[in-house]
Amino acid sequence: MPEAEAFAALRVPLGLLLVVYTIGMYALSLWARRRIHTAEDYVVAGRRLPFSLAWATLLATWFGAGTLLTAADEVRKGGLHRAALDPFGAGLCLILAGLLFAGPLWRMGLLTVSDFFRRRFGPRAELVSALVMVPSYFGWIAAQFVALAGVLELLFGLDLAVGIALVAVVGTGYTLLGGMWSVTLTDAVQMALVVVGLGVLAIEALAAVGDGGVVAGWHRLLTETPPEMLAIVPSHDLIGWLAVLAVGALGNLPGQDLMQRVFAARSPGVARAACLAAGGGYLVIGLVPLLLALVSRLLFPEDSARAILPALAHLFLSPAVAAVFLLAIVSAVLSTIDSALLSPATVLAQNVVAPALGRDGHPGLGLHRAAVVAVALASLVLAYLGESAYSLLEASYELTLVGLFVPLALGLWRPPHREAPALAAMAAGVGVWLLHFVLGWDSFLQPWMAPAGRTLPVSLAATAASLLGWLSVSGRIGAGRPS
Repeated sequence: MPEAEAFAALRVPLGLLLVVYTIGMYALSLWARRRIHTAEDYVVAGRRLPFSLAWATLLATWFGAGTLLTAADEVRKGGLHRAALDPFGAGLCLILAGLLFAGPLWRMGLLTVSDFFRRRFGPRAELVSALVMVPSYFGWIAAQFVALAGVLELLFGLDLAVGIALVAVVGTGYTLLGGMWSVTLTDAVQMALVVVGLGVLAIEALAAVGDGGVVAGWHRLLTETPPEMLAIVPSHDLIGWLAVLAVGALGNLPGQDLMQRVFAARSPGVARAACLAAGGGYLVIGLVPLLLALVSRLLFPEDSARAILPALAHLFLSPAVAAVFLLAIVSAVLSTIDSALLSPATVLAQNVVAPALGRDGHPGLGLHRAAVVAVALASLVLAYLGESAYSLLEASYELTLVGLFVPLALGLWRPPHREAPALAAMAAGVGVWLLHFVLGWDSFLQPWMAPAGRTLPVSLAATAASLLGWLSVSGRIGAGRPS
């Protein structure tokens, strides 16, 4: 690719910069390790995060390969409506979490979302929720591995398979050292790099399109981009778009990565404010890669194979600034990887392995670190299976939506709490989704509904099945009780 040749002269200095950066991240993680004395320190930073760190780690967790690379590619192909999952759905998820979930869940003093299911519904619901949640992260983590390995392949000619393994080793290594403290402390630095790099690149790209004027470039972008490419809500397949938006907005509300940061805040007010600030910031900052994707259509309309952000960085930034910007891409994805690794590993150790070993509620640090390695290995296997990054992202969000959203929401806001409705909701939602996933059906009952022109996204149908499972069992229980 043209940009690969252009970056050949930067390979040595950029490689040295990445080595120095990696050493710095490990040094910070080693320093953070001194704060780790208990599992609570490792998992939720001792519940001591101030607003400044809480909102930064939330923003950095979301802002990874999905926004910087995958969503930008999707928007270049089909327009802004292709960003329904990320950043629009994901940003809305953070706002909903701040408005409805952060405060009540923080007050429960939880370490994991599956702890909520144990408190509300019992140990069987805890185990089932963990078994649904942990695999749902493998696709998300694998997508980060693949995306960052693709950047390394572009810049250094590194074989993709080798790059995936290298990314996995680096990301897993410093997650093992400092847990939530190392994740949080590195996130602020990483997000600062991303914001500065994206801002400089956006100004330069618009100025280039506008023959030196940013305002002129903005005007040209709006006038020369087809209107359907600028539409956030599509004029066709509205139900499909809403389904993808719902996956992004609701699918991660039961996610451990989100709630782990809520639990780590120093107070319910900080948790709520951090979610709202991160959601608003994510929607604003997340628009920049989408803008650059549309700009790229004007600059190289015939070359759809180019990696958008690295190509633009080469075109408009000096070698030194381009190197820093590409380092920002690397750091953004790594900040998502370490967060995504820690979250399911915490659930695996706390809610699956520890109870099986008869150590309910008291997994040691060694068990937590072993779980991080296990999650990384499982995600690495999935990364080598060859699914596209966007498919991996969407599948990971869907599983928690169809399996956990209904019992979480109803269990939080609608007492009394019984085990049977929660188990029925999880079984119905996951069962419907898994059946369609295994059979390869893209819509609900596709062989029968699609020929009749009636299509319903599987994610919506499975979530509806989850709700029906809850209501049907809950209704029977209520009917069977003496008046």
